[in-house]
Amino acid sequence: MKKQIGWMIGVAAMAVMTSPAGAQETQGKWQVKLLGTAVLPDGKITSVKNGAALTALELTASDVQSKANDNVVPTLAIEYFFTPNVSVETICCLTQHDVDGRKALAKTELIADAKILPATVTLKYHMPLGPVKPYIGAGPTYFIFIDEKSGATTKALGLPKARLNDKVGVVLQAGVDVPLGNNGFGLSLDAKRYFVRPTAHWFDADGVEQLATRHKLDPWVLSAGVSYRF
Repeated sequence: MKKQIGWMIGVAAMAVMTSPAGAQETQGKWQVKLLGTAVLPDGKITSVKNGAALTALELTASDVQSKANDNVVPTLAIEYFFTPNVSVETICCLTQHDVDGRKALAKTELIADAKILPATVTLKYHMPLGPVKPYIGAGPTYFIFIDEKSGATTKALGLPKARLNDKVGVVLQAGVDVPLGNNGFGLSLDAKRYFVRPTAHWFDADGVEQLATRHKLDPWVLSAGVSYRF
């Protein structure tokens, strides 16, 4: 993952060095971006809401921990400018993650193939510095979990079904757009930090909940790619 982050930083540096000094701001109201995005979640357990399965295994809440794996996905961003400095942006992507155990649950799989649709809208403020246009933003997000499955380990423990609750959260954003000439094309580098705390549930074959844990998902979402303003 360090390679992906280094590549993103390199893209931004190259864009600043190669962008024409006299490039003029495109005054179009719309901007679309096609980005490569690294999704770097945390996934640690913050509380155990139902620990019946842990009691059966003779474990306590302090014995267990978890971590969600990273992923790299394509992302489409669509942005509308109310003024040259104020815009609203939404993104479209689908990312997939496993949740694996830590501590007493090391080398175990708890959740498999959880797909996340992060419905997100941010209000952004742009601060042009010559050809380079940095910005900051913030807004709400709604994480929709799709087709999550019980992991191989939890299945083996008699918990064949799992569910993650959809969850509302907030997101902070910062980035930079660098135009390439005055034809609307450019390069973009973007960083978001989400704050989302979903709850995971595991059920036995009869559909009875045996384990429920609240998680600090809180992913960093780092993107780099191309843009077009019109």
